[in-house]
Amino acid sequence: MKRTLGLLQHACANDPAANLQKSLALAEQAARSGAQIICTQELFRSQYFCQSEDHAHFALAEPIPGPSTEAFQALAKKYGVVIVASLFEKRAAGLYHNTAVIIDADGALLGIYRKMHIPDDPLFYEKFYFTPGDTGFRAWQTRLGKIGVLICWDQWYPEAARLTALQGADILFYPTAIGWHPSEKQQYGSTQHSAWETIQRGHAIANGCYVAAINRIGHETPVGGDGIEFWGQSFVAGTSGQILAKASADREEVLLHEVDLGTLDITRTHWPFLRDRRIDAYGDLVKRFCD
Repeated sequence: MKRTLGLLQHACANDPAANLQKSLALAEQAARSGAQIICTQELFRSQYFCQSEDHAHFALAEPIPGPSTEAFQALAKKYGVVIVASLFEKRAAGLYHNTAVIIDADGALLGIYRKMHIPDDPLFYEKFYFTPGDTGFRAWQTRLGKIGVLICWDQWYPEAARLTALQGADILFYPTAIGWHPSEKQQYGSTQHSAWETIQRGHAIANGCYVAAINRIGHETPVGGDGIEFWGQSFVAGTSGQILAKASADREEVLLHEVDLGTLDITRTHWPFLRDRRIDAYGDLVKRFCD
């Protein structure tokens, strides 16, 4: 039950075709190096265009299945690997999603996950582009294990991690694009990064599963100004929340790490959070706030 994960961390250029070729090359490098389940960073085909609200950026979207999906399907089949790839999906005219495709080791498209939580913050104007997901939280039984996929802003929500884990996910993958506002980095940078890492390690602990977060690097200023300095530091957390592997803050890397899926049963029998959940007492979780 041991599986080697491959996390693809890199910078993104202005050319979507070049970004696709880079991600494919890194995925192939990962597969040749022994990775069995490979995941891209969020929206790897472009720079992070949500720094502004610009209708021209809708041209970056593509259908699913489409050219990027098909390219990763061919690679998955060639090497017998599972691939999670994050794409800007054009579902229909005027209807767009932030979507991950899940491809099995035989190249089959198992399904998609559409980002559920959509942020709207300075330089993260995602509500302009993305319709909230309607796939719900899901886990997919691949040939190499059962995995769950959530996307970036989803990673802050324990409900999303829990509902995905309750469907049997052994590993939660989080394709990500997150970084600092350069003007805030000195004062808040270490606190912000620590919070991002800590919340996801908490998901691993609370659910007794593995967590893999994949983030981009580079300082992107597509609309001028200070832009966003992406902090990289992709990581794999173990079933007790420990950091098992971590990438750098500023280098392109294929982060490889082997995980043992048999650890889930050991962890969950020693820390039986799923056993002791009081599901009869959680009804108020469906409320916005308990006034």
